[in-house]
Amino acid sequence: MALNLNLSLSKMIRKMKIYKILGLLLLLPSMIFSQQIIPISKMEVLEKVKNQNHDLKIGAQEVLVAQGDYQQTNGIFLPSLRASHTAMATTNPLMAFGFKLNQEIITQADFDPNALNNPSQVRMFATKLEFEQPILNLDGVYHRKAAKATWEATQLQLNRSEDYLAFETKNAYMQLQVAYKSEMVLERTLEAVLENLRWAENSQKQGYLQYSDVLAVQVRVNEVRNQLQYAKSNIVNASEYLALLMNENIEGILQPMDSLSLQTEWEIRKEVSDNRADIQAMEKVVEAYKQNHQADKMLLLPRVNAFGNYELYDDQLFHANANGYLIGAALTWDVFDGSKRSGKSKKSKAELEKANLELEQYKSENQLELNKAIRTYQDAKNNVSLTELAMEQSKKALKIRNNRFKEGLEKTSDLLLAETQYQQKQLEYYYMVYQHNYALNYLQLLTKAN
Repeated sequence: MALNLNLSLSKMIRKMKIYKILGLLLLLPSMIFSQQIIPISKMEVLEKVKNQNHDLKIGAQEVLVAQGDYQQTNGIFLPSLRASHTAMATTNPLMAFGFKLNQEIITQADFDPNALNNPSQVRMFATKLEFEQPILNLDGVYHRKAAKATWEATQLQLNRSEDYLAFETKNAYMQLQVAYKSEMVLERTLEAVLENLRWAENSQKQGYLQYSDVLAVQVRVNEVRNQLQYAKSNIVNASEYLALLMNENIEGILQPMDSLSLQTEWEIRKEVSDNRADIQAMEKVVEAYKQNHQADKMLLLPRVNAFGNYELYDDQLFHANANGYLIGAALTWDVFDGSKRSGKSKKSKAELEKANLELEQYKSENQLELNKAIRTYQDAKNNVSLTELAMEQSKKALKIRNNRFKEGLEKTSDLLLAETQYQQKQLEYYYMVYQHNYALNYLQLLTKAN
């Protein structure tokens, strides 16, 4: 008896746990979608993306890297200065005599053969200031021009990245708008099918409808509820993606303050502008390759550099009883380097030709993409008009069938079909508005001049 009682209690506890888990699962969607709603405008999103986006910050650092490379080339004009202080001690005959000579302390006794051959330890502290001044380094001049072109290319590429992220942000914001529109349509559809279900159940009780008709309406209700749940998930997904673009931790769900509507068309260019930032960036890259090739050719010419130093000597730390200086200039010319120079020149020339071909190919591909985008926009524009007309027609058809259904003149299946069609046409219309605006924004991106 006690054993049976324990088993019964165990089963009851397990059932309670299962019911508790099921209850939590049922409440989970409402818990997720009852988060704080954060209204936000498109302009606010665009501004935050421009100031906070990680990709743009990385691009800004790449510009600074290229700027640093360019600043290093100042060395072909500016002198280099170096200071050192050295402490030494020696009994080497030659160095000992040289130390004394630099310190200007040579006496007659130092010329004694025994003193010269076996000197006692001599200490020396030397302070030296050295400089080098480039005078003529033509290869360095062209390398400097190449570094500047590379720096300018990264700046232009960053500008293009800003343009692309603005396009991507507008697209993400529209996706959030479409998600909210889908939720609105499905909530209205759910209200309508619940009303139809209530009417169908009453009619079934009065004997006007069969139970199978009521079941069909119930299936439709569950279908709409499931679609509504997906729509809510899409809202969260779109909201999180916008937060990622803005580089912000959002405690809630974003809600667009701007309504989804058709954007105004402007005069569309039929050709890609050469002033577009990314095309200008590629042209700067070509310029950099050109200057590097010129630099390689300049290696055939000699280099001229000036140099000099000023030295202070003493046998005590940080003293300077003797000093001297040296100045001069050197002309160096690599007459033959085992054909390395010619090979390097051929390589840089091939890289220049490759960059030119890549630039022409990039322009052709973008012109092809623009032509395709123009056709896509025209198709989207036509689809908006056709879908809007179809939505209005399906709305009228649903109204007629709904009235006939309540009068017993329409089949349940026909009513459900009309409801489904009207819902689909509403969602399709908002999606076509999104496609229209996306195509227009993409055209703006392709034709934007710097």
